[in-house]
Amino acid sequence: MKVVLLKDVKNVGKRDEILNVSDGYARNFLFPQKLAAEATPGALKEISRKRAAQDAREAEARAEAQAKAAQLKNKVVTLNVKCGEKGRLYGSVTAAEVAEALEKQHGIKVDRRKLDIGDPIREIGVREISVWLYSGVTTPMKLNVEPIAK
Repeated sequence: MKVVLLKDVKNVGKRDEILNVSDGYARNFLFPQKLAAEATPGALKEISRKRAAQDAREAEARAEAQAKAAQLKNKVVTLNVKCGEKGRLYGSVTAAEVAEALEKQHGIKVDRRKLDIGDPIREIGVREISVWLYSGVTTPMKLNVEPIAK
């Protein structure tokens, strides 16, 4: 029997998936617990409409992320920090500081959790960082850490 899953079912499938299951499994388990419905032509049309809408939303989000990546590509963010002799910082540069500086200098808002600065930055100099914008869309940037002029 062809059924459309209404909810995720462990070891069976995900929501809106069309499956062939045995008649007994469908009648005795899936239908009574409202986990699935029979795959009628109307239900199949509804699922294809939902998938098309989801694909359109995902394509729009991906295009938006790629546009933002093009804006950010090879930009340089400069941070002025307190440091001691020989260029050692008194703390370390955090992703939140980088995100704040990126918004101030370039007007592009990025969540701090989307920034990959690698190891903690404890010295002055130029470093390569990456920004994750969407699944499969990342862009490299340069972070220039400079000492505050005394």
